[in-house]
Amino acid sequence: MTVIPTELLDLLERPLYAHLATTRPDGTVQVSPMWFGWDGELLRFSTTTKRQKYRNVKSHPHVAASISDPENPYRFLEVRGVVEEIEPDPDSEVFMQINKRYGSPFFEGAPDNAPDRVTIVVRPTGSSKYPKPWLWEKLKS
Repeated sequence: MTVIPTELLDLLERPLYAHLATTRPDGTVQVSPMWFGWDGELLRFSTTTKRQKYRNVKSHPHVAASISDPENPYRFLEVRGVVEEIEPDPDSEVFMQINKRYGSPFFEGAPDNAPDRVTIVVRPTGSSKYPKPWLWEKLKS
């Protein structure tokens, strides 16, 4: 059984923003809009060891992300998962792949914070889908 509904896979395949929810060490929630990579099995987020979200996933590896369809805000996907690995990315290879996926808007080469870069690898364990086309059609008319 697949965790991601087939009819919403395009939301992971397109360069959209994921709103990544992590849990702070004090138990409160932090949500960060982020670029991501998707290989059909795992989500990858690039960050640095200096950021709060890195500290969050080190202490609480369960995360969730929501991704909305910009053409239809009533069609979105929530992906729940566990951080399977935090991979060092000191050469920014993964960051540059994700940057390219989003049209390379910021960097032609590795960013200044490359030595601190890591990739948060998330294995989806569950999802919720919200395709409400009937509601979208009603609101548009």
